[in-house]
Amino acid sequence: MRKPYTDRKYIIIGFVIAVGIIFILKLFHIQIIDKSYKLSADNNVLRYMTQYPARGLIYDRNGKLMVYNEAAYDLMVVPRLVKNIDTVEFCNIIGIDRETFISNISRAKKYSFFKPSVFEAQISRETYGFLEEKLFKYPGFFVQIRTLRKYTEPIAAHILGYIGEVSNRVIESNPYYKMGDYIGISGIEKTYEEILRGKKGVKIMMVDVHNREVGNYMEGKFDTLSEMGSDIYLTIDAELQAYGEYLMKNKRGSIVAIEPATGEILALVSSPTYDPGLMVGRTRTKNYFLMSKDSLKPLFNRALMATYPPGSTFKMANALVALKYETLTPQSRYGCSGKQSQPIRCTHSHETPLALRGAIEHSCNSYFWATFRDLIGSSKFKNTAEAFQQWTETMHSFGLGKPVGGDLFGEQSGKIPQSGEYNRIYGVNRWRALTIRSLSIGQGEILLTPVQLANMATIYANRGSYYPPHLLRSVTQRSDSIALPEFKKKYTSVNQNHFHDIVDGMHQVFSGSHGTARWYRIDTIPMCGKTGTSENPHGKDHSLFIAFAPMDNPKIAIAVVVENSGFGATWAVPIATLMMEKYFNGEIVRKHIEERMVNAILY
Repeated sequence: MRKPYTDRKYIIIGFVIAVGIIFILKLFHIQIIDKSYKLSADNNVLRYMTQYPARGLIYDRNGKLMVYNEAAYDLMVVPRLVKNIDTVEFCNIIGIDRETFISNISRAKKYSFFKPSVFEAQISRETYGFLEEKLFKYPGFFVQIRTLRKYTEPIAAHILGYIGEVSNRVIESNPYYKMGDYIGISGIEKTYEEILRGKKGVKIMMVDVHNREVGNYMEGKFDTLSEMGSDIYLTIDAELQAYGEYLMKNKRGSIVAIEPATGEILALVSSPTYDPGLMVGRTRTKNYFLMSKDSLKPLFNRALMATYPPGSTFKMANALVALKYETLTPQSRYGCSGKQSQPIRCTHSHETPLALRGAIEHSCNSYFWATFRDLIGSSKFKNTAEAFQQWTETMHSFGLGKPVGGDLFGEQSGKIPQSGEYNRIYGVNRWRALTIRSLSIGQGEILLTPVQLANMATIYANRGSYYPPHLLRSVTQRSDSIALPEFKKKYTSVNQNHFHDIVDGMHQVFSGSHGTARWYRIDTIPMCGKTGTSENPHGKDHSLFIAFAPMDNPKIAIAVVVENSGFGATWAVPIATLMMEKYFNGEIVRKHIEERMVNAILY
């Protein structure tokens, strides 16, 4: 008879053998079949090289290249591997002093003792060539290739923006970015960062004890390829942009030109400006510091961020609100003399009384004050506050008092005053049209940006509608995961029929015998416009002008602001008409006007 423990013995032996076989098979799989553990074990002799993608190229609306890429070299360091190097020779090679060396190493250690980080960014091609031959003498250091932005022309700096090293704040909030990565900081580079940046890859290299690369690990089996960013086509006409910057040389101000049918921005000039190449490479920080201290503020994008009282360019907007609520008709006449013209008198000598078209042609202050007075004091409304609320809401439908653009980085909202502001200043129900009379001629608390002024010209050109002004025209090779902005058509709350008399009046500004822009009309191009002189409590008045052309089926709407230069007809009008001449004809015939604008120094 078999003893009872004999069966248990065989069971235990079998179990031990089975477990042994399992461990042997697992060990075989780990050591022979599965290479991931070997990869982990070999990390101390492998170098992970981030493959930075080339950013997408940037073209203008006509396919002209504006921004491209050029190879750059970042010197990387792994602090734990840096041992017994000749720091004097090393510093001489890359052009730094010992203090910078110590500072850079300390910064790298704070980031990580084991992971690579940038020791010295964007060393030159010549430095890289010389360093490459001696890199084996400096364990812990290696060179990583990336690309830098280059510009075909020194224009459109505020539109294009610039890129820079990513901040810790961005790294913490977005896992895509690592220390040493670059990101769009401003302009198009910022707005369309996800489209332009592409997708990073990685290359794993084997490194010998002398810090020399000896080949790809596993023949590149674990490498991933980078993907270049998508190219972008802007709405900008590069030639028109360059010409606008040429005209605004030695002036403070801006030019914004828009295609009315689409809202596409043809030119967006801020002056003074700067060469976008100054914000690239190792001197970027120094150049930024110098420009930020410049009293002329070349980094400040006046086209989107500066705000001004619109002056007389705002008069048509006030008239449209009155036409909307039928407190004014195109035939209504107001005089320029007597008690009815007070307290705002006309600064021009002309026939009186005038109807709407003539008032626009002559820019009659008294007419538009009377129009505003009759609107705000109309019996159609319960009180002044209700009338003013309707005025405010209509202005908002024009895109005023809020950012109006679709993709404009840093755009400011401007200001359309609210009734609550006057209630706080004067008391509830203790203010009337007379109290806020400056609004009737575009002064007082109204503040608009140049892009809002250009959009107003677009609204008049379209007889009451507009697309948000924008800079993106199209994208190539777009990833389906990235949504592009939609620019939908918007309508003002004013009936389209009311715009016809406004447009006729703006045409008379050029064609009328007393039009304030008549000296600069181009007979072959029917133009419509409105001059403005914006009062400035801090100095000389600003010269303003808005316009569009041709009168029917318009192709361009434009706003020009020249700071501290006086009347609108003196500077803003000729600059605007030169821009339109350039856009329509491709060349300038009126050289005498161009010469006067270019040679003027108005700082």
